[in-house]
Amino acid sequence: MKFKVLISDPLSEEGILPLKEAENVEVVVATDLSPDELAKTIKDFDALLVRSQTKVTREIIRNASKLKIIGRAGVGVDNIDLDAATEHGVIVVNAPDGNTNSAAEHTMAMLMSLARKIPQAYFALKNQKWDRKSHVGVELKGKTLGVIGLGRIGAEVAARAQGQRMNIIAYDPFLTAEKAEKMGVDYGTVEDVVKKADFITVHTPLLKETKHLINKDTFKLMKDGVQIVNCARGGIIDEDALYEAIVTKKVAGAALDVFEEEPAVNHKLLELHEVIATPHLGASTVEAQENVAIDVSKDVLNFLTTGLARNPVNLPSVPKEIMRRIEPYFHLSEKLGIFLTNLTEGVIEEINIYYSGELAEVEVAPLTRNTIKGILKKHLGEHVNDVNASYMAEKKGITVNEQKTNTSKGFTNLLKVEVKTKEGTKSVAGTLLNGLGARIVQVDTYSVDLVPEGHLVFIRHKDQPGAIGRVGSTLADQQINIATMQVGRSNVGGEAIMLLTIDKHLDEQELEQLDQLADIYGVTAINL
Repeated sequence: MKFKVLISDPLSEEGILPLKEAENVEVVVATDLSPDELAKTIKDFDALLVRSQTKVTREIIRNASKLKIIGRAGVGVDNIDLDAATEHGVIVVNAPDGNTNSAAEHTMAMLMSLARKIPQAYFALKNQKWDRKSHVGVELKGKTLGVIGLGRIGAEVAARAQGQRMNIIAYDPFLTAEKAEKMGVDYGTVEDVVKKADFITVHTPLLKETKHLINKDTFKLMKDGVQIVNCARGGIIDEDALYEAIVTKKVAGAALDVFEEEPAVNHKLLELHEVIATPHLGASTVEAQENVAIDVSKDVLNFLTTGLARNPVNLPSVPKEIMRRIEPYFHLSEKLGIFLTNLTEGVIEEINIYYSGELAEVEVAPLTRNTIKGILKKHLGEHVNDVNASYMAEKKGITVNEQKTNTSKGFTNLLKVEVKTKEGTKSVAGTLLNGLGARIVQVDTYSVDLVPEGHLVFIRHKDQPGAIGRVGSTLADQQINIATMQVGRSNVGGEAIMLLTIDKHLDEQELEQLDQLADIYGVTAINL
């Protein structure tokens, strides 16, 4: 199968080589498409690669009937409608590490330029003014830098600022006092940071919660003469409030690489002598441009060929070591879901997934989504996938519960899936056997040992002599070979099950012939 990839923003030629060199990928570069043109063109593509220029709207995603993945060559994804992508089962990946160093260096360059008024002094000199008195700056040594957002870039900035012998106070929603102590920084709330800092730099994503995080009320808490740096995202700082704070001398200066609306060539902040600015250059180095393009190209290629993404944005991230441990169970989890949904009667109201043994010790959310995908596939087909499975279940009113226990009933690992409807409860359990691969080991209360592959027939019958023989004879009459057979019973003479692996899928007439046999309660064909 050949995948088509559209690149709608300029990307480094070196960066897209992984895609161009792949035999199963056709790359199309079209960087001058209007929104309407993109909406029409995208229907033929499996993947879309963008930077910040292309706005991937709900309409574009809705028209992308084949689209599987959107790659953002950079960190921020505010130009992509993540809700729409998730709803349509499109995974979004970015390149969070490729521009970390570049962005951190740019922040430090802006911080030093702000403190020493380098741009203003340069322009004065260009205008033939040798003016030293107007451009007296301040030292960074001994000053307190407030870092709001201590992720990859924020942490790099903090480390570099420590090299300038600055004191650091930081806020991050995932930062604990213990982590702060290990990093050699003071820990505080946003309020603590803005109250104590001489310089403030922001490094949060632009979310509903962080829009105008620095606002009129926040400025009131700051020291007089504080200086502000924003090389993260326009909109984190309320620009009207910043303008007022500079005019009233509350803020001594601001260094901005980003604005709420870009390009910002006529912005009123640029009229102020105290403001220095660059046109969104945080990631604009040769190295960063190549790194982000290479990272996202490799991730897109990997997802198209294996179904796994390294840096998903609309899926929770899983550490590599954890992914390595759970990856062998992806096949099993989906097969259990498909198997179970074929046995289920009625509308699914609840899905319970139990992880036992060693699986109980790791992050299993990807396996849960994969299992849900298997269950919903029967009714939703290819519209459900790893990205939107949980969303689809929620929209269908299905409750999903995940439970872990160290008890695994004799197995190193055991994955059990249970589905509840008004008609009753059905369950199936599976494991991985060393050297033998995936096995279904339990169906409801019956113990079995079945490879979850191929054409299966599940038969409920009365535990009577001759039942198995009649099934075998009927299939032989239909020229259908039995590859394997598993049987199980709850008690002698009670209800029992047969699980057959056969060489072809049974049609309706063949199923009916089996169903009409004596002591047969029900026959179900399952394709795995």
